Amino acid sequence: MIYKIRIILDAEEDIFRDIEIEESNSMEDLHNAITQAFGFLGNEMASFYTCDEEWKQDEEIALFDMSESGSDVRLMNEILLQEIITEHSPKLIYVYDFLSMWTFFVELADIVEKEDGQSYPNTLFSFGEVPDSPPEKKFEADENEFDFDNTLDNYEDLDFDENWN
Repeated sequence: MIYKIRIILDAEEDIFRDIEIEESNSMEDLHNAITQAFGFLGNEMASFYTCDEEWKQDEEIALFDMSESGSDVRLMNEILLQEIITEHSPKLIYVYDFLSMWTFFVELADIVEKEDGQSYPNTLFSFGEVPDSPPEKKFEADENEFDFDNTLDNYEDLDFDENWN
């Protein structure tokens, strides 16, 4: 089967790409298709994140395991699309280049039969021009997440030598 996927750049302007890719391709194949569709070189770190219907980020699927301990990080080249993207969980968040934080919303639009003679992945539709630099992010937090009553007002009460170096 073929997945038709829409990838939307997190920006004020509408910038998106529609691609087709085989369900048996890896998440790394999807990463490569996205970077090519948006004109990136594909040589930066990237991760997919599973998410819920409201786009709340959950589990990371990384391009490389950068942890020191060889942790439980799931890797793109080890996971097939059909294991992650389904009709019941059709959304992912994709982050490319962790210094620039290009962020994309990835959503399964349709599942169709494979067409004879068609090569995949395939960019179906391209809308909008990718800006030279990533859109500015406005990070917001719920005020209730922070304890402002315990701020440090008096540094002399701390037990450390300020001339430590």
